[in-house]
Amino acid sequence: MKVRRSTAARLTWVVWACAASGAAAQTLPSEPIALAGGHVTVSGDVSASYGCEPAPDRACREDVGFFNFTDYSHSALRELRIGVSAAVKAGPHFSVLSEVRTDNFSDVQPYALYLRIRPWTSHDFDLQVGRVPPTFGSFARRTYANDNPLIGYPLAYQYLTTLRPDALPASADELLAKRSSGWLVRYSVGDPTPVQGVPLVSAFRWDTGVQGHGVIGIVSATASLTTGTVAHPLFRDDNDGRQIATRVELRPVSGLVAGTSFARGTFVSQAATRAALGAEADDSPYTQLAWGGDVEYSRAYYVIRAETIVSQWRLPIAATPARQLPIRDPLTAVATSIEGRYKLRPGLYTAARFDHLGFSDLTGATVTEPWDAPVTRVEIGGGYSLQRNLILKFSYQRNVRDGGFLQQKASFISTQVVYWF
Repeated sequence: MKVRRSTAARLTWVVWACAASGAAAQTLPSEPIALAGGHVTVSGDVSASYGCEPAPDRACREDVGFFNFTDYSHSALRELRIGVSAAVKAGPHFSVLSEVRTDNFSDVQPYALYLRIRPWTSHDFDLQVGRVPPTFGSFARRTYANDNPLIGYPLAYQYLTTLRPDALPASADELLAKRSSGWLVRYSVGDPTPVQGVPLVSAFRWDTGVQGHGVIGIVSATASLTTGTVAHPLFRDDNDGRQIATRVELRPVSGLVAGTSFARGTFVSQAATRAALGAEADDSPYTQLAWGGDVEYSRAYYVIRAETIVSQWRLPIAATPARQLPIRDPLTAVATSIEGRYKLRPGLYTAARFDHLGFSDLTGATVTEPWDAPVTRVEIGGGYSLQRNLILKFSYQRNVRDGGFLQQKASFISTQVVYWF
């Protein structure tokens, strides 16, 4: 009864918030706030989501599989996110941009803070220095709730694998024993504290470094040199390594965008490398290598997007316990996502996304199987615009995991209200 009341209260709050927002739709600000004669611009966004896994004996079952956990230890389906952005223009060549966020009223996080430099006002080229926007991937550049047609995230950008940059398995057998536990994993080498693993590409953190972006005709190119990797963006360096990332987009005809991305950076922290190799630790970079390809086509009332990401991690070979096998080969993961959105009428749309995340095989002492448990996700839903910058969404999500010791299947119904200005 307590669970039913708690769930009912949450759903009632979301529905009330949506209704109240709709009633006040005409009074909500719809444009960024300009100050100091337009030199300072302030904008913001708020998204409130609640997802529930129905059960025959209760209103909501606990999500013991944690299919939607993020690298901030929050469920993407049960989240209140508030963000505030500011842009300060200091003439035609320099701007300072920043954003702070809080999830579920936890600590305020500096999501972005960078200086944008435009050397030539007559050319479409700029430099960013600081905590810069993502270079890699298609979805990483549109992760705001108002840009996402559904409530969940593609698996490549959200699902937590069992890899950690600060802790390592001592053998293939130890890694195989942790399959499906990326939401809270602990290893025998490095930091012993149990924490979450990393996704293929983080959609919730920006990296720190320098980025250049330019457009010539139908070609748009971006390159960056940053501190962390696409799976583990950093503010402070932990391994004296750097990541190089590039992205090229082509827009040959109206409505068609094709892109490719590449990234290579040092993934494993110095502390974990030394814990694994001891006095034999060398300067070899233990890297994450990632490649992505994506395409988008829009016409009339529909948009179709597809993206594939391949990520490969190379780990130091630790002292392996007796009767167990070391991890000698790179660990590979491949994620594929296809989504579509169709506008039924002004303000109302429907959407769907199919995802699959697979892993390369790893041989232990007694078994050969993928190093993490493969996952398939289907999400369908839609949204209704209460006003131009206020959207109410609903979705149904089905997750299937092939292996591991946690829950193998889970379905969620979710609702979300999104407001931005």
